Amino acid sequence: MKIEMQDGQPIIDAADLADLLGLTPETVQGRMRDGRITSLFETGEGEDAGKMRLTFFHAGTRVRLTCCEDGTVLKTLRTKTGER
Repeated sequence: MKIEMQDGQPIIDAADLADLLGLTPETVQGRMRDGRITSLFETGEGEDAGKMRLTFFHAGTRVRLTCCEDGTVLKTLRTKTGER
């Protein structure tokens, strides 16, 4: 899996995110549009410079992707947050 950057913003394929959240790509697209899937984008500083982190939240699940500068996913973490 690789994250693409477009105008300084990360782009993830809906099929990749769907696999991580246990949804279909169509469901992911709809839920992102209506705000039921939210995200956070962070860029690294200091010793983490050149890395970025994308976090997605949906129905009590958090998926965090840590990527290098070219968008290659280095680490994936999926946790239950207990929030719905």
